[in-house]
Amino acid sequence: MADRGQTAIVDVKDVEVIAPNFKKRLSGVTSTIIQLVPIQRNLGQKVAALGPGLPGRLPHIRFSDLTRLWRPPEGKPFRIWHARRNIEMLPAIILRDLLRMPLKIVFTSASQRKHSGWTKWLISRMDAVIATSGKTAGYLEVPSNVVLHGIDTHRFAPAADKAAARRACGLDETKKTVGCFGRVRHQKGTDLFVESMIRLLPDRPDWNAIIAGRATPQHISFENDLKQRVAAAGLSDRILFVGEHTNIDDWYKALDLFIAPQRWEGFGLTPLEAMSTAVPVVATDVGAFPELLVTGPGETGIIIARDNIDAMVDAAAQLMDDTARRDAAADHARAHSLQSFSIDGEAQKLGAVYNRLFSAA
Repeated sequence: MADRGQTAIVDVKDVEVIAPNFKKRLSGVTSTIIQLVPIQRNLGQKVAALGPGLPGRLPHIRFSDLTRLWRPPEGKPFRIWHARRNIEMLPAIILRDLLRMPLKIVFTSASQRKHSGWTKWLISRMDAVIATSGKTAGYLEVPSNVVLHGIDTHRFAPAADKAAARRACGLDETKKTVGCFGRVRHQKGTDLFVESMIRLLPDRPDWNAIIAGRATPQHISFENDLKQRVAAAGLSDRILFVGEHTNIDDWYKALDLFIAPQRWEGFGLTPLEAMSTAVPVVATDVGAFPELLVTGPGETGIIIARDNIDAMVDAAAQLMDDTARRDAAADHARAHSLQSFSIDGEAQKLGAVYNRLFSAA
């Protein structure tokens, strides 16, 4: 690997798996690649990213290196191209089928809706398909491997001192805190969270609420309306819009309860990040949320119907008002995350998919 300042360029002859990212805008897919590639390399997987919108420190190859893909890496009959979007499947099909480069294509699907005819065709040309949840797998018409996303359980870890964690974020250290993190928009259910807090907080003076995340330009009016509703309820000092933060792990440490109020979600990492930080979760039944939380013995939180404000208020009240239940759920949440959702485990499962392709050859 050649380091040019903060640029980590990998010699393509030493790359066995290419992780393309063909969108400049930060997204969940981009975040996944940024987090996974270093872990995969630490596990001995010869993976490198390709494309814009990635930090220079991330091990990657250049577009000019694609001309060298006709020669496979030493000891392997082909390279693996791991796509996560349509725009990344199509170039790989062209490289493999038209230009006859020695490639096998893996696709990870996070979609929880019926695929278009075009997407179905692209997926039908894959050598292996991964689904990010059992629900996602149900929408695929080809065999797939379910590999749930993982998170960095070292970064998202419980606070040693909850009061100090609140103080570090500029919050009232004497108040328990319930939070909702992510983009501020209707799809994410931010309005449901705000409305539930307007109902709950007046009778619970020992609790405050925070919304961490930003509203993109087309959603600014939505955010402003929520702030006006909070002000009208006289709760502007207790329901706080704290904006977007790069140190979001510190904000999780300040929480006692997390609510994921989404109306729709492809996968959704925020409940995992909260649980890894020993914070119990109330989440809607969208995305992979029902597959992430434990709701029976060993409870880590509560699953509720989407777009149901009464259910959200009731579930949040149960955990806000029962300290013993909340503390037990917090302990279970951390243990569950360590056992089932570490990013190292995700990388190992992806490596098993790659190795099956190499072995089959």
